[in-house]
Amino acid sequence: MTTQEDSRQLQACLPGLRRYARALAGAAHADDLVQDTVERAWRKFDQWQRGGEMRPWLFSIMHNLHVDQLRRPGLALQELDDDALLPAPERAPGQAIAIGEMDAALARLPLGQREVILLVALEQMPYEQVASTLGIPVGTVMSRLSRGRERLRELLDGRPAGSQGAPTLKVVK
Repeated sequence: MTTQEDSRQLQACLPGLRRYARALAGAAHADDLVQDTVERAWRKFDQWQRGGEMRPWLFSIMHNLHVDQLRRPGLALQELDDDALLPAPERAPGQAIAIGEMDAALARLPLGQREVILLVALEQMPYEQVASTLGIPVGTVMSRLSRGRERLRELLDGRPAGSQGAPTLKVVK
């Protein structure tokens, strides 16, 4: 049985869930992922520990749903971009390019690194909440974050993987 306060907490989490879903699954599938997350949360509301924070619990549900969807073979669907109907917000000339480059670089990261970066940077979750959400140790969160940030730098700088700090070989005759 849910209360009005539970409903308010869940509604307050929706913008963050939507941002994370868009980053994880893309704009075309974000709404479905959020809807599936909320639906599962309502069905499993008795499993939520009252008094604890709802946000990590909801993000954990979303993470698990997304992983399940990746594992399940799906139908080939054609994406329709609903956002194309809306006028684009005004941006500085290079901003759209930078956003596109960042989006492409994030998409090239391994899923584990991408999830951690999105939760820490986009959702500003503390490492402990990220660990709880993803079901991994805090040390793994920090490691994936470090490796993911470095890989993003490499991708955005156009460097091959692992090029920074790599020792150069010298020929000795």
